[in-house]
Amino acid sequence: MKFKQLEIEPLSAETDRSIRSKHIFRSLIFIVLGGLGGFLLFYFSKGKYMDMLATGDIVRSILFGAFFGFFITNSPCARNKC
Repeated sequence: MKFKQLEIEPLSAETDRSIRSKHIFRSLIFIVLGGLGGFLLFYFSKGKYMDMLATGDIVRSILFGAFFGFFITNSPCARNKC
């Protein structure tokens, strides 16, 4: 068997700029805030102690909130394309 040598090229300036862009940073902030908001909404709406909550329900509410945070920053209306 012969294998080709993998050639790894450094990131181009354009790729590096897009990774460090303001939009990516803003999206990550909104995803974290959405996940936190989803957890807080779940916690206060159930009215139970933390030891009584199921882990699956907590994870689901965090993912649901994180999706909304992602959607807020990446929807067409957020980018003025409505």
